[in-house]
Amino acid sequence: MSSMGELDKELLNEIQWTFPLVTRPFDTIAKKFDVTAEIVKEHLNSLKKAGVLRQLSAIFDTRKLGYTSSLVAMEIESDKLEHVASQINRHPGVSHNYERDHEFNLWFTLAVPPGSDLKSEIDKFNVLKGIKKVRMLPTLQLFKIGVKLDMVDEKKHEVAPSEEKKEIKNVKFEPTEQDKDFIRELQKDMEIIDEPFVKAANNLGITETELFEKMKQYEDIGVMRRFAAILRHRQIGFTANGMIVWKVPEDRISEVGAKLGAFPQVSHCYERPTYSDWPYNVFSMIHCKTHDEANDMAKTIKNQIQVDDYQILFSSREFKKTRVEYFVENSFSFEEIIPAS
Repeated sequence: MSSMGELDKELLNEIQWTFPLVTRPFDTIAKKFDVTAEIVKEHLNSLKKAGVLRQLSAIFDTRKLGYTSSLVAMEIESDKLEHVASQINRHPGVSHNYERDHEFNLWFTLAVPPGSDLKSEIDKFNVLKGIKKVRMLPTLQLFKIGVKLDMVDEKKHEVAPSEEKKEIKNVKFEPTEQDKDFIRELQKDMEIIDEPFVKAANNLGITETELFEKMKQYEDIGVMRRFAAILRHRQIGFTANGMIVWKVPEDRISEVGAKLGAFPQVSHCYERPTYSDWPYNVFSMIHCKTHDEANDMAKTIKNQIQVDDYQILFSSREFKKTRVEYFVENSFSFEEIIPAS
């Protein structure tokens, strides 16, 4: 983090949310910062080498592609936690897996392709020893999804609901084989070279113009959320990743969720089901540099949404963080359980 210059931070801020879908995107970015494309590419390649820039690619909407997904909370015997986490990580549909400071100490997301049954996939984990409780927490309402880590300190947004929700056309999408080819290609990490989209267009046997048109169409109907950079939070100092869970009165869930989603500091916001031992129904993620900063932010948000009953669950260990690869799955089973060492 300390070795990053101002241009690095500005570039990372820029490409997390908007990336030019043109033949020479780095020329367009360079003009904005009054530098050359060579300098932009050099900086981004260095950030990639340093592990800060994880990926530059299309970011797709899991549900629009026909996938079913859920957040899953488990209570695991503490001496078995690492082993259980490592086995769960073997599932190709598991993208994020964290230890959190709570009785429910393992939290992961699981996505399965069209035609698969989510509960059956989760039930496969029952053979693992040490699992005491399992709670499925699928999305009931999605209020926001989209991480943007503010890299430039003096540009930080006020903690207030100031963002407008992006409107997308509500069109049912049933991917054809051609769509699946596009998605497989666009989810690949893009090379930082002068004309990075040429390879994808050639692989698909189409022109770049046709490729950009398809991406624009996917964005309009919400299949592609955006084409953008994904950063590694911890490498850039955002080590206090807090899941704030709120107990919101039933009649206020939609209002509170929409308001939470408008905070620039909130990256994800969902309504999820409750259980007798889990009363929290609205989840919001924040990414801060310290626990104190996160706790202060939660209090500021609490005062504005007027919900007093909440907890922050910090991730204490990251067991897995990757992207779901769409339309490339293999079936999964625990026939070969790797023994605990």
